[in-house]
Amino acid sequence: MSHVLVEIEMPSDLDQFKLPPGVDERLQDLLDRQDRGESLTPGERREAEGLVDLAEVLSLLRVRAQRT
Repeated sequence: MSHVLVEIEMPSDLDQFKLPPGVDERLQDLLDRQDRGESLTPGERREAEGLVDLAEVLSLLRVRAQRT
């Protein structure tokens, strides 16, 4: 197994590591609809899953940036 090391410069503004407001609103809308028992289309489900994944990655980046 080989490894690749990628170095990136971490911005000092940690707010950059969150979803933009419009994208966050869309994610919250999809999640709220799902919580109310409404069915999401397959496309909406994939969209929600992708946005949740992205939000988690951004959260991890924010935590790592705070540690450096």
